[in-house]
Amino acid sequence: MTRPRKTTEPVLAVRAVRTVQADKAIYAFFIAGADLLKIAEISRVHRDAEGSLQGFQRKGIKSHVQAITDFLDQGPVLFPNAIILAISPRARFTAARGERPEGDLRVSEAGTLRIPLPLDGSRAAWIVDGQQRSIALSQAKDKTFPVPVVAFVSEELAVHREQFILVNKAKPLDPRLINELLPEVDAFFPRDLSARKIPSLLVHRLQTSPESPFKGLIRRLSEDEAGAVVIDSALIKAIRLSIGGALGALGPLKAHGDTPADVDGMYRILVAYWSAAKAAFPEAWGLPATDSRLMHSAGIEAMSILMDRIMARAAPGADLQAHAYDALSRIAPHCRWTSGRWTELQRDWNEIQNLPRDIKLLSSHLARLDRQYAFAKVA
Repeated sequence: MTRPRKTTEPVLAVRAVRTVQADKAIYAFFIAGADLLKIAEISRVHRDAEGSLQGFQRKGIKSHVQAITDFLDQGPVLFPNAIILAISPRARFTAARGERPEGDLRVSEAGTLRIPLPLDGSRAAWIVDGQQRSIALSQAKDKTFPVPVVAFVSEELAVHREQFILVNKAKPLDPRLINELLPEVDAFFPRDLSARKIPSLLVHRLQTSPESPFKGLIRRLSEDEAGAVVIDSALIKAIRLSIGGALGALGPLKAHGDTPADVDGMYRILVAYWSAAKAAFPEAWGLPATDSRLMHSAGIEAMSILMDRIMARAAPGADLQAHAYDALSRIAPHCRWTSGRWTELQRDWNEIQNLPRDIKLLSSHLARLDRQYAFAKVA
C-alpha cells in the first residue's frame, strides 16, 4: 500500500481494485467515458526528425469513431469492453480499511486510485488499447457514461508497445460467423454491422425457405451440407451492394426516414430473379463452383449486378419471375458458365476468378448481352 502524497496537483479519484502481475501493479476501475482523454493521451506512431520511431497507435478512423458514437447516442446500451491504459507510477493507490470478507482469495485489494491531472496539460496515462472507443466516448452525448478500465503501471514505451502488439495480434472473428449471428440478435448495432444485418437475414431465408432456389445450396459456417455450393459471403456482398447502390434493385426498399426496410419485398425480388436464373441456366445451377462459374462467387456477384439492371425494367404489377426469365433466357445461349470460351472476354469459362477485375469484366459483358438482345426483341 502506498500512502498518498500531499500535493496541490489536482487528481481524479476512482474506486479501484489492485493486483500485481510480473511485479507491476494493475488496477481495474470505472470512469466516465468523457474523462478518459483528460487522464490519458494517444501515443500515435510517427518518426521524429532523426528518423526514430515514436509512439505506437495508428491514426484515428473517423468512420469507425462516428459509428461508435452513433451507437452510444442511440439510447441505453451495454459497452463492457475495457479500455487498457498504461499509467504513471505517480498515480497513488490507497487500500480500503476494514477486514477482508471470509473466503477472500487475496488476489486483489480494493481501494482508491488517485490519478494526477497535471496543470501543464500533460497526461499521467497512455491508451494502449481502445483509442477509437475513447475518442467516441469523448464525443458522445452522455458524458457520464461509465466504462471499464484496466491500467498497468509503466512509463516504458517498450512495454506499452509490447502490450499493444499482444492485445492486437489476436485474429479477428470470421466475418462469416458475425454475418450468420447478426439475424439472431435483436439489438441496435453500430452502423457498419447494421448494414450487414438485412443481407444476412435475406441469405438465411434463401437458405431455409422451401420456395427459394438456393435452399440447401448456401455454404455457411454452422452447416456441413454436402450439396452446399454457394458461399454465403458472396451472396451477402451481392445483396448489400444492391441495397446500397444508387440503381440497385433492392435499394428502393431499404429504410428511409421513419419507413422501415421492406425485407419481404427484397426477398420476393431475390426469389423471382434467382428462380429465373435457375430456369434459364439449368445445366449450370446447383453445381460446385469448380464445375459452374454461375455458382462461383464471381458469377453470383456479376449476375446480381445484372439483376439490378433487369429488375429495374419490370413494370408495376408484373410477374417478376417471368420478366426475369424472359431477359435471362435471351442471353443464355451466349453464356459460358460450364464450358466453352467467353470469346469477347478472351477467357475460357473456368478462367473467371473471384477478383474485382474479373467481376467487373463479366458483369459489363452480361450487361452488353442484355442490352443487345433486349433491344433486338423490341425491334
